[in-house]
Amino acid sequence: MDFIYQSILVLKGSRLTPFGAMPLQRLRRTLEPLIRRLMHVYWRFSRAATLGARAMVIDGMGRVFLVKHSYVEGWHLPGGGVETGETFLAALTRELAEEGNILLTAPPVLHGVFFNQRASRRDHVALYIVREFRQDAMPAPNYEIIAHGFFAPDALPDGVTRATRARIAEVFGGAAVSELW
Repeated sequence: MDFIYQSILVLKGSRLTPFGAMPLQRLRRTLEPLIRRLMHVYWRFSRAATLGARAMVIDGMGRVFLVKHSYVEGWHLPGGGVETGETFLAALTRELAEEGNILLTAPPVLHGVFFNQRASRRDHVALYIVREFRQDAMPAPNYEIIAHGFFAPDALPDGVTRATRARIAEVFGGAAVSELW
């Protein structure tokens, strides 16, 4: 995803800005369907299936860590794709460090493996519950993650995705665990 996003940036002075003065959110909304389609076409030929690892990171006050990406709408649980030769746990560890400056201090607990038919017919997501972690500092927003934070399950920010809300309801509200992301 980074290479696509960086390819739409232009050099302006000493700073990279998307298409000059075009607001980042409008640019992302405009290009999101195309970028998502291109990435899934690429993955279709490079991988038999796509696998993702996400975490519901819950702090000592019962709040959930969420991130907002520059290239897709809404608030999400942190995580990302499992690379070839990588385990779910290795991918999760890498993604948590990249997106949230979060380091695991104990093994996470697998909540479920979900079929993400909204992304493609070959996409599956493993969700882990993380309660023991260290975050020495909040991460600085960057080109991938533009916002992040811990939120109480009953006070989520506007724009939390349907799948994220469903997983939070399963963990905190006792909702039945779905097979679908």
